[in-house]
Amino acid sequence: MASEEAESPHVVLFPFLARGHIPAFLRLAGLLHELRPGITVTLVSTPRLLGSLSLPATSPIRLHALPFVPADHGLPPGAESLADLHVHQFITFFQASESLRPAFQGFVSGIRSPVCIIADAFFAWTADVARACGAFHAIFLPGGAFGDAVFFSLWEHLPRTLAAGDEFPLPDFPGVVLHRTQIPRHMLAATEDDPWTAFFRRVIPCCRKTDALLVNTVQELESSGLDMLTKSFGVRTYPIGPILAASTPSESQEDASIIQWLDAHPRGSVLYISFGSQNSINADQMTELALGLEASGRPFLWALRPPLGLDATDGFKPEWLPEGFEERTAQDKRGLLARGWAPQMRILAHPSTGAFMSHCGWNSILESLCRGVPLVGWPLGAEQFFNAMLVVEWGVCVELARGNLESSEVASGAVAEAVGTVLGGTEKGGEMRRNAGAIARAMAAAWEGRCGSSAVSLEGFLRCVETSVR
Repeated sequence: MASEEAESPHVVLFPFLARGHIPAFLRLAGLLHELRPGITVTLVSTPRLLGSLSLPATSPIRLHALPFVPADHGLPPGAESLADLHVHQFITFFQASESLRPAFQGFVSGIRSPVCIIADAFFAWTADVARACGAFHAIFLPGGAFGDAVFFSLWEHLPRTLAAGDEFPLPDFPGVVLHRTQIPRHMLAATEDDPWTAFFRRVIPCCRKTDALLVNTVQELESSGLDMLTKSFGVRTYPIGPILAASTPSESQEDASIIQWLDAHPRGSVLYISFGSQNSINADQMTELALGLEASGRPFLWALRPPLGLDATDGFKPEWLPEGFEERTAQDKRGLLARGWAPQMRILAHPSTGAFMSHCGWNSILESLCRGVPLVGWPLGAEQFFNAMLVVEWGVCVELARGNLESSEVASGAVAEAVGTVLGGTEKGGEMRRNAGAIARAMAAAWEGRCGSSAVSLEGFLRCVETSVR
């Protein structure tokens, strides 16, 4: 008789090669081990990305590297993540990622115990690998239900006729009406022969071959979005969020100075600004934002990246901001500029942080709302526009601007007004804080003990896997 250990599934996690995706998969690996301490979990990625992970020596998570040579695909040497590239190189990178299939299939084929593959949607071709190897297959969406449902639906119904009007009712979901400014520019420009279209027209049919869909959201918050995903893909969805990267304490001098600066400000008074690890606004928008922040009179902490189109590795130049801006705002401790990366989770958890100006990436939204911090939204690309729609509907976000094109204007006066609405003693600001607090409680309850909706959902998924592979 086979032993129980031999019958336990070997779970293979395969996140997409992007900074915003890998932490959620790592946290999912930890949750799987908490629920099933005896199972084997292996995270698969490229050598450089795996080498960048800081796992404790006692971590039960195994790592397996797949060979990947970016230069073979016309990419810069060492470019194993979206963060290593300019936006115009992204489609080449997505196409290059498909070259990982033979090595991945070889790895999975060599596993002797039953296998469960949990892959990123951008690696949906792993569903065919699972069929060939007799494995259970699931797709894990690190994003939200509504945002991803709209994003994938748009690729199947390109808005080519949008020139006739400013709005686009989504054919799959007639109740969802998008304004032209809420559709990413490469979608507006896409044709049937476009390489982006071709990529997603390969991804989406593969998504429909999966056995299950794991979603980084909460049932009580996104029931309609989950219904949309079920309708789109025809498989059972398991809401298991919020899944956030584990917060690691940092001892760097820069991080310590940021926390000390926050300590010096009253509770709920500071605006934190970050557009994510791969996004930025253009130079004109950066100037208007700076002027608006100064005019608002509110304290702010800004994680700065170079303007759109410029290399983040070149450092930040003073001429990208109004003359004397940094000196003036630093003099009375009204403003602090952090070059590049900032300890976002620690900042959002700090009592002085009262609002978050964000690009509305799903990780940022979850990190903010888990701590009851309302948002000032400035979506820049991909599904961020649809995430912004959702949090505005939830009553926890004021949308300031959309996009980072030269035509996407934002005036300093609008910045000051939005900041004043959220951080000032306005009726709307108070309501936003109350709504954000209620969402924080709902997110916490979803993982409370073994009884919360997300805990029950993940347990149900594991039982489905165990039943299927025996």
